Amino acid sequence: MSVFYDKFNRHAEGAGLKGNSTHYCPGCGHGLAHKYLAEAIEELGIQDSTVLVSPVGCSVFAYYYFDVGNTQAAHGRAPAVALGHKLSNPEATVISYQGDGDLASIGLAETVSAAQLGAPITVIFINNAIYGMTGGQMAPTTLMGQQTATSPDGRSMFNGQPMRMAELIAGLEGPVYVDRVALFDAKNRRLAKKAIKKAVQMQVEGRGYAFVEVLAECPTHLRMEPADAEKWVKENMTPIFPLGVKKDLTVEPWWKRPAPDFEPAHMLKAVGASQEATNRHAEAFPTHINPLDISLKLAGSGGDGAQTAAMLIARAAINEGFDATHIPSYGPESRGGTSYADVHVAKDEVLNPASPHPDILIAFNAPSLAKFGPTVVKGGTIVYDSSIVKEVPAGIDPSVKVVGVPFTEIAVDLGKAVVKNIVALGALQAATQLFPKDTLLAAVRQALKDKCALIPLNEEAFAWGVKAVEALGK
Repeated sequence: MSVFYDKFNRHAEGAGLKGNSTHYCPGCGHGLAHKYLAEAIEELGIQDSTVLVSPVGCSVFAYYYFDVGNTQAAHGRAPAVALGHKLSNPEATVISYQGDGDLASIGLAETVSAAQLGAPITVIFINNAIYGMTGGQMAPTTLMGQQTATSPDGRSMFNGQPMRMAELIAGLEGPVYVDRVALFDAKNRRLAKKAIKKAVQMQVEGRGYAFVEVLAECPTHLRMEPADAEKWVKENMTPIFPLGVKKDLTVEPWWKRPAPDFEPAHMLKAVGASQEATNRHAEAFPTHINPLDISLKLAGSGGDGAQTAAMLIARAAINEGFDATHIPSYGPESRGGTSYADVHVAKDEVLNPASPHPDILIAFNAPSLAKFGPTVVKGGTIVYDSSIVKEVPAGIDPSVKVVGVPFTEIAVDLGKAVVKNIVALGALQAATQLFPKDTLLAAVRQALKDKCALIPLNEEAFAWGVKAVEALGK
């Protein structure tokens, strides 16, 4: 079948009999489900436009078998990845292929959210009542009394009842087709093939979200021969998971979404950025701090303005033609909780936005200085609020330049404590010469373009931060 590769390179580098065998155990239901999905793709003529998303689980190596577009997703995240593909390429046929531990456990939130949204993707759900790949642990679909690696005495009421995913998905407004099928005999295999093709066809026609649950055998963890496993599914799973169509709506094709427009002008408009050229004030990249990539960390309490200062530094760097990133991290409260930001300024390209060992640290309070001070690289710089932090903690490398500036005190004297982060920017400039003064001030003015009355106060706060550091050097 053309939808499958002629040889599977994962096995014996595609040579011999193993090169045409999957990794599935004998009697595993995934083999038949793969076959029916491949047949549907071929019969509908959509091989070149199909994207198969396979997450963690027994289907993890599906990309070695299906000659279609393939994306590997993190455990449980296949629906979110599938939606990303569908929204970015509306003409693609996107199929999320998942097991019960993946879809109904760690990925339950993504599963329900994607289904309720109703965007036309196809979800194939393999329910074999067990975590197959990871060692036979209890899954959300494990039957009552069923023994597993994590329920050796059998699933009990303390573990809750098995989840009926087809019924749950059918109860949402978004899906248009939900079916549950099985593989234990010829009749049900024909129905499974038909259901999988219909679920894919519903997407091809733009009719909506479709979900097919496949009751499948796992002889390995049932510790049974394949024929006995089929009998077990029929006699034990079907009473708990009744077969049949759970939802089948007649819906006119509605999915006619245009592809996203990634033209720079439209992208800039979408994020509220300006296309206006900015004046550049830096003669070169500040290689005296780091030759290629400068990492900064700004940390304090929620409301200290660390995140705003971080964004201003990143904007200033971009204005100068450098690459820059800002990654925020918030505590549980918007104000009063811990907050820090990692910033990178790179000559060419930021390769890692995290700053576990920053060249520069701006600390707005004592806990931030105590936590992050020892992580600053040798020869780095720390600028901290000396009106809040009364004592520099131990553990900071002796080669690190430590500069105390009373951010809060200066800001209060100016009449607005909230500008202490701008005082900190001025202190940063004077202590490190990261950028010329005008570079940072231009970023401040850009941020306040709709609040022009605040610009003079912020410029004064910046100037006092510079003066405070210069006074320390005298």
